[in-house]
Amino acid sequence: MNTELKSAVMATDRDAQYDNSAKRLIAHKIILARILVKTVEEFKGMDPLEVAALIEGLPYISAVPVEPGLTNAVHFQNGQRLVGFNTENQELNEGLVRFDIVFYVRMKDGLSQIIINVEAQKDEPSDYEILNRAVFYVSRLVSSQKERDFENSSYDDIKSVYSIWICMNMEESTMSHIHLTKEDLIGSYEWKGNLDLLNIIMIGLAKELPEHDETYELHRLLGALLSRELTVDEKLDIIGKEYDIPLEENFRKDMSTMCNLSQGVKEEGIAIGRAEGEAGLIAKMYKNGLSIELIASATDKTIEEVKTIIEGKEKSQEA
Repeated sequence: MNTELKSAVMATDRDAQYDNSAKRLIAHKIILARILVKTVEEFKGMDPLEVAALIEGLPYISAVPVEPGLTNAVHFQNGQRLVGFNTENQELNEGLVRFDIVFYVRMKDGLSQIIINVEAQKDEPSDYEILNRAVFYVSRLVSSQKERDFENSSYDDIKSVYSIWICMNMEESTMSHIHLTKEDLIGSYEWKGNLDLLNIIMIGLAKELPEHDETYELHRLLGALLSRELTVDEKLDIIGKEYDIPLEENFRKDMSTMCNLSQGVKEEGIAIGRAEGEAGLIAKMYKNGLSIELIASATDKTIEEVKTIIEGKEKSQEA
């Protein structure tokens, strides 16, 4: 493997490790609770510590396949058939698309549950429309409940689902709630059923960290948490002092790992750029058979930016 290709692969590997570290940080219950307080009506106005206590078990991180037929797992215990999320034999299903984070949370009544999915995106993808993917994910989390959370035709036992998407590097800080609504076309009849079963929350994080106020409280927390620019101390200062979040040892460790990986990716990219020139390197990576998606990840560029550079280099060679 030549030097440039090897460096690109190493940078991509660091980037993948960075993404996994980011997911682990978001999956800390106190962070998830902060997200729920701002996005799920059931928990609005509650103390995040109270909400964290309602999250059941440990969240699944990149463990549950999205693909139909693989989200559930069936096993037997003491002769009893049990169905749960499929998290076993992951090596057999390597390469499958998986939910970033999935977990159950109890409602305030302590009895009923909601299924929550959180997805982190470093930017809005250009090769597909992200809302379409969100619809697919939330639909899978509903359909996969059959034989796990309800049996046969017990559709009244379907649990409400929230798929929460955090998109970084956006032009502005935004939040949207996409859900089912009823529109009467002829007459008016109150059909029985729960319109709150499907919920998609789209959170856009601006490139610039917003000020800490009630409106952008969650955006500032997530922006600081996922920033590739802030140092560990700067992040911990914001998270600890502004949000009064207990900075336990495992949280500090995950934060430090992510920041170190981020710095490694940057340094690798700088070294490559100095040696070959960014545009020339991207063209060479593409010529050597790397996919546009892999190049974008290795160079911290969007897919569209990589396509533009490749097209520009090809045109200049033809001229």
